Amino acid sequence: MLEKGLQFIKEVVVKPENLAVAMGSGDLPVLATPAMVAFMENAALSAVEDQLLEGNTTVGAMIQTTHLKPTALGDTVLVTATLLEVEGRKLTFSVVDSDSQGKIGEGTHIRYVVDRNKFMEKLTSR
Repeated sequence: MLEKGLQFIKEVVVKPENLAVAMGSGDLPVLATPAMVAFMENAALSAVEDQLLEGNTTVGAMIQTTHLKPTALGDTVLVTATLLEVEGRKLTFSVVDSDSQGKIGEGTHIRYVVDRNKFMEKLTSR
């Protein structure tokens, strides 16, 4: 059962493919905002995936983030996702990323619980 307060914390080392210059979101060799957001989404998924019914998963629907500070190649990012609210299939998370120097990003992320097969059927019927 999904309950408020579920939390997932993981460490991610910043790799060359996570840099803004590699992702095309900037021209500096620092952690790209799209990579930081992907870390947040992955942590939110991981926070609840073991609690879902068989055949279900979650899909991201909204993320509102602020990228506060740059992070260098090779630094470790601590990613924390905390489930704040459960409204039926809608899950609202607080997401925070920190590196060796402190907080680098924070935000709110919404995911929806979906049946994997039905979701993919909708894709092919579009």
